[in-house]
Amino acid sequence: MEKERSEINDIDRSFYDFRYEEKDFFRVREGLTGDIVLEISKEKHDPEWMREFRLKSLKIYHELGIPDWGPDISGLNIDDIVTYVRPNTNMKGSWEEVPDDIRNTFEKLGIPEAERTSLAGVGAQYDSELVYHNVKDEVREQGVIYTDMESALTGEYEEMVKEHFMKLVPPTDHKFAALHGAVWSGGSFVYVPPGVKVEIPLQSYFRLNAAGAGQFEHTLIIVSEGADLHFIEGCSAPKYNVANLHAGCVELYVGKNAKLRYSTIENWSKNMYNLNTKRAICEEGGVIEWVSGSFGSHISYLYPSSVLKGDNSHAEFTGITFAGNGQNLDTGAKMIHIGKKTSSFINTKSISKAGGTSTYRSSVVVMPTAVDAKASVSCASLMLDDISRSDTIPAMDIRTDKADIGHEAKIGRISDDAVFYLMSRGISEEDAKAMIVSGFADPVSKELPLEYAVEMNNLIQLEMKGAIG
Repeated sequence: MEKERSEINDIDRSFYDFRYEEKDFFRVREGLTGDIVLEISKEKHDPEWMREFRLKSLKIYHELGIPDWGPDISGLNIDDIVTYVRPNTNMKGSWEEVPDDIRNTFEKLGIPEAERTSLAGVGAQYDSELVYHNVKDEVREQGVIYTDMESALTGEYEEMVKEHFMKLVPPTDHKFAALHGAVWSGGSFVYVPPGVKVEIPLQSYFRLNAAGAGQFEHTLIIVSEGADLHFIEGCSAPKYNVANLHAGCVELYVGKNAKLRYSTIENWSKNMYNLNTKRAICEEGGVIEWVSGSFGSHISYLYPSSVLKGDNSHAEFTGITFAGNGQNLDTGAKMIHIGKKTSSFINTKSISKAGGTSTYRSSVVVMPTAVDAKASVSCASLMLDDISRSDTIPAMDIRTDKADIGHEAKIGRISDDAVFYLMSRGISEEDAKAMIVSGFADPVSKELPLEYAVEMNNLIQLEMKGAIG
């Protein structure tokens, strides 16, 4: 727990005061090298402090071992992953200016359609760079900043980025956080001024299209005191016969009495290793709500974390995971209670089919300072056959007796009686099972905007038919 405390208390200041000696660094010659990192830094026009940060992160990456939690990822060889792929265009503010091949890819994914639903702002990343970005005038006039990370870093928001970048998720957190710190590229920067309520969501969409490549986007969102925002991200990739890697990072800062909802629909292909890290911190009275749907990747490590630093702060996580043939999805959430009268609620659903493995892994930590904290965990798993697997691994570390903590777990199979009843009403067995699974997922879909709930239900239908590769 000392590590968690150091994250809150400015996370090991000596670490950020580090200055790297290049003559020592270039002793590392295998795998990811300093030359590669420096080339990325040059390509991104990094300021000096970011260049040093990348080199330091790379040193940490080489020093750390593979995490000993989660599924086996020995099939992933980082030496074979291309860490930077530039698309054949720079960022555009008009959809018509995006090259045809990229535009056609995103049109199939519904990006222009999403924009027509009156979203406040839309960003689209293709491989390692944003290719499209647009924000509505009325949102910009509220003082809301929504731009790509590179523009924020190299422009007038550099100091704000420097103050917050990888302070919630330091490179020392684990090997893939260090990798991210060394080679990150793309992503979104959002700042909402005090008291501003963004009535309609902002959205970013990430497409990894290159075979054998990695995507390392960084999302940094700062919601100031009394402000309110809903941010949506979508992710996808085509299937290749080589491994792809997604090791993005999300850092969310929720100010006093502010509220942030962060919704994600992930439809990675089943050759993807999804090793993403997401973390939020809430000040007094702040609220963070996570809504997550995970329907792809070969292997996933995904545990959004909420640090309830301020008194009366609150966190919720609502998520669903669907593991099909060849998938091992290890997902869950982490809640860290520090302030008084903090509260958290985790509600997860997992589905496994055709030999897929779904693991729910969570942690609730209640510090001695978190007097009168409340936490509730509910996880339900549904197995659709006798060759699939579902596990729950909840952990609770409660350090005060003045707390109210509850946990409930259920693992079961589709009721034969329910399937028979629906079939007796003229519904096919396949459709009957799909209806039952959609009902099981309803607590997540009802938390999403309508168009994304429809997308999630469509993904469930495709998974049931084995049509997602």
